[in-house]
Amino acid sequence: MQKFIINAHTKRALAVAAAMAFVAIAPPVLAQSSAPEQPPSVFGGVEAGPLWFGGQANLILQGHGAFHSPYEGANSLRAQSEHALSHVLTLYTTCKLSGKSELVVDIESAGGKGISNASGVAGFTDLDVVRNPQLGSAPYLARAELHAVVPLAGETESVPRGPLSGFATLPARRLEIRVGKMGTPDSFDLNDAGSDSHLQFLNWAIDNNGAYDYAADTRGYTLGAVAEYHVPLWTVRAGLMLMPKVANGIKLDHDVRHARGENLEFEFRPQLVADRATTARVLLYRNLARMGSYREALANDHGAPPDITESRRRGRTKYGIGLNGEQELTGRVRAFARIGWNDGRNESFAYTEVDRTVEAGFDLRASKHRPFDKVGVALVANGISAAHRDYLAAGGFGFILGDGALRYGAERIVEAYYTAHIGRGVYLSLDLQDVHHPGYNRDRGPVLVPAARLHVDF
Repeated sequence: MQKFIINAHTKRALAVAAAMAFVAIAPPVLAQSSAPEQPPSVFGGVEAGPLWFGGQANLILQGHGAFHSPYEGANSLRAQSEHALSHVLTLYTTCKLSGKSELVVDIESAGGKGISNASGVAGFTDLDVVRNPQLGSAPYLARAELHAVVPLAGETESVPRGPLSGFATLPARRLEIRVGKMGTPDSFDLNDAGSDSHLQFLNWAIDNNGAYDYAADTRGYTLGAVAEYHVPLWTVRAGLMLMPKVANGIKLDHDVRHARGENLEFEFRPQLVADRATTARVLLYRNLARMGSYREALANDHGAPPDITESRRRGRTKYGIGLNGEQELTGRVRAFARIGWNDGRNESFAYTEVDRTVEAGFDLRASKHRPFDKVGVALVANGISAAHRDYLAAGGFGFILGDGALRYGAERIVEAYYTAHIGRGVYLSLDLQDVHHPGYNRDRGPVLVPAARLHVDF
């Protein structure tokens, strides 16, 4: 991967990040005496017997000015100035069936659009965007899963209640099982400092490992099962998920013999520094699906740009590995990092067009005077395999990228955000992303992408 070059655009992005950090540290006129244990919401959730209801709304306004681009293709980030608004509304429901099991059901609506219809940047700048705006914003079933807990010891530990689980305490040694409709990153590649597009970063390759082509439909959900064995110092989890029938498709392939996502993750929580949390994760995955081959598409020379869809065969594979870590540096500052790689022989199928990625960043957490404000800065460099870059250079298109030509360079992105808690459950964020070589193309960019986000927890 190429090194980051500190040019004028990057200097401006880092200057904004420094200003955000100063705002977070500087005491306001009115100081709060202490931080509550749980972030507030408008209604605090609603309980009715075994039922719990909550919700959220997330609105992101994002845009960019004109930037250098000698050419562009159908899947390019548009060089002209543009802006777009996306929104996601979710109703969360959990229903306790017993002290050891519950149902999780979420109804969601995702609408609006992303800049350039969510094309042209592998590390796209708004994680909330649905990559097919033709699906519309009608409500749909996002999650419907059975969550069961098998105690393996009498000792318990406190856990935060949330949309994915209504349990406030769980056995310290346990087996957890989830079956149904879910998001693969609900369980895998989590990172407390870099996984939340509602209150943290917006970029696809920062909130998730860009090289993790995890099983999902267009909206980001799938059918599957996850089993997790948890003890105090480590956890191992495994999941089997359905893949989409076509790349970035809304319909799932139920031919599990030839199409599935296999996931295995080890999580370690060693005590390396007194009173400072450390977490390290190792993720392995393999996907089987009706994928196209980059090299085969290039070999099908019939006087036109290569078309990956013409080379699709069932049962093709993509495998990869991800490393993920977070470290508390002080009571308020955390550092985090990810490294990802996949073989890159067959087409990117479900998440984004990244075959290699390196990411590092930090966030600044609660202070006494601003207990729920957050500020973060991250840098990510994305790359693709030789076969993938040859395909794009020959004029081929993926489901996100395709400038019609390519002078390859690693895609480099710096992102900084500041999230301010402005009222009970209401948050306002400012975000800035500095994108170099969008779509791995040294002929295009750089481009600054500012954004404003309004988030409400009900």
